[in-house]
Amino acid sequence: MVESGKSTLLLLIESCHSLKMSYLTGEFECKLDPKSRMMIPAGLKKKLPEAETEGLVINRGFKNYLVIYTKTEWDKRLDELSKLNEYEEDNIEFIRYFTRGATELALDAAGRVLLPKFLLDYAGIKNDVVLACQLNKIEVWDAGAHKAAFSNEPQNFSALAQRVMGNKARRGDE
Repeated sequence: MVESGKSTLLLLIESCHSLKMSYLTGEFECKLDPKSRMMIPAGLKKKLPEAETEGLVINRGFKNYLVIYTKTEWDKRLDELSKLNEYEEDNIEFIRYFTRGATELALDAAGRVLLPKFLLDYAGIKNDVVLACQLNKIEVWDAGAHKAAFSNEPQNFSALAQRVMGNKARRGDE
């Protein structure tokens, strides 16, 4: 059977591929143009095939950086938030601050996204940007702030790894 020029097998393979989570890795240096547009690097764009059709969502990070999610990942976050008790003050406050400023991004014909000025101001981003992939999201940093934040690697990274990753029960592997 052929649908729109594609075989059933090909459609099934594409469907199965879309169900499998592909993690985002790597760091990419970018520049903003004078209109605050950023070109998505080709290597990263390959890892985000749904970005052209579904778009992306950018939001504030927990510190002075921004976070880009695929629309699918953002919807997962909203699903989590929708399960919180909306009558508890901490939940209300968290939802407000977490979603505050969330903006959908669409790639233009040149593969660029327009970053909102108020979010750039929040993160102190001027011109040079580092995109730091974090499994299922992309942190967007001012290049200078990124360098400063990660020039102070923990003295004992091994001890940190043991605390975070050493306890299998905490990770849910059991």
